[in-house]
Amino acid sequence: MLGHLDPAKAGAGLSQFTGAFLGPRLRPFVYQVLLAAALCLGIWYLVSNAAQNLFELGIAAGFGFLSREAGFAIGETTLLSYSAADTYLRAIVVGFLNTVRAATLAIVCATVLGVVIGLARLSTNWLVAKATAGYVEVLRNVPLVVQLFFWYALITESLPGPADALHPFPGIFISNRGLVFPILKLAPVNGWLVAVIVLALIITVAWILRPSSTPTSRDKRVGIPIALAGGLAAMLFVSASAGIELDYPAFSGFNFSGGGSLSPEFTALFLGLTLYTAAFIAEIVRAGILAVDRGQFEAAYSLGLTQRQVMRFIILPQALRVILPPLTSQYMNCTKNSSLAVAIGYPDLVSVANTTINQTGQAVEGIAIIMLVYLSISLAISAFMNWYNRRFALQGSRR
Repeated sequence: MLGHLDPAKAGAGLSQFTGAFLGPRLRPFVYQVLLAAALCLGIWYLVSNAAQNLFELGIAAGFGFLSREAGFAIGETTLLSYSAADTYLRAIVVGFLNTVRAATLAIVCATVLGVVIGLARLSTNWLVAKATAGYVEVLRNVPLVVQLFFWYALITESLPGPADALHPFPGIFISNRGLVFPILKLAPVNGWLVAVIVLALIITVAWILRPSSTPTSRDKRVGIPIALAGGLAAMLFVSASAGIELDYPAFSGFNFSGGGSLSPEFTALFLGLTLYTAAFIAEIVRAGILAVDRGQFEAAYSLGLTQRQVMRFIILPQALRVILPPLTSQYMNCTKNSSLAVAIGYPDLVSVANTTINQTGQAVEGIAIIMLVYLSISLAISAFMNWYNRRFALQGSRR
């Protein structure tokens, strides 16, 4: 007959067994396997549940809908032609290009504006320093979507109609329909001009980024204007022989015809993203400059350098090592914040994907496309900025 089993002794024996079996090296591995198994089980449950629900609703899963006719129009198709007879795939590509267009322009302009405001915040002029500080505090603490609504309402409600459009410069008109401006009208032979411009840019960038034992050497600085001058001379030569002309807009009927234009939706999105992101970049620039040791300023001034020379050649190159990592996050945030364009009717990726989901019912696939696109853009920005950051890292800090 078996004796009574003491629970305390049984628990102690089990802990001794598991302690002997799961050693200090094996125990973390087992925990990770269990965690991965639980994660896979959760994903399997979600996928199978979604598939079952789609089957009951009569909705076919997969991405086959991308080849079907979209049947809806897109207001802005600047970078790629599109009509309602095109496929859902082309519509999504148009939305993606609209997102890239708005985010890229906003990042470039926000960087320039943020650097200027960040430097102005360190100005010894009381009025300049306080005004820029007020700009930073106001823009950073107002939600971006509210700022988008403000700029959109300001453009559409405060500006006059096309017939009474503001005319600040020749060929430029500002109205509640957006901004209209002249554009270059290229003949077929002017494809050579585009090729020359691209080649000049490639040569310039290659010259700036070429490897050198002394990155601040004089020959590299002199090479930049030489490359730019050569590219400019080539462009002037080609343009003079090709006969480029400007396409000026003209008021016709109820709107303008000819030239180029920026819609109120794009303008509001561009202003909102640029001003909002610039406020954060300004603080990053200010913090990076303040992180440079004060002795660097004093040593530079003792050499007789002007304030501009000190900032350009001594302080900013050192501050850049502190500025770049958080600047990368702001670039990614600016790209992701562009998804708020759907609130003001700009046809970006999210807006086009939402229309696609409403027509096809492929919600899982549509959301997956949005997530994959924004993930890819963020990873591309991060990879480029990390590569650029390594170029400015101290030689002794590289691993």
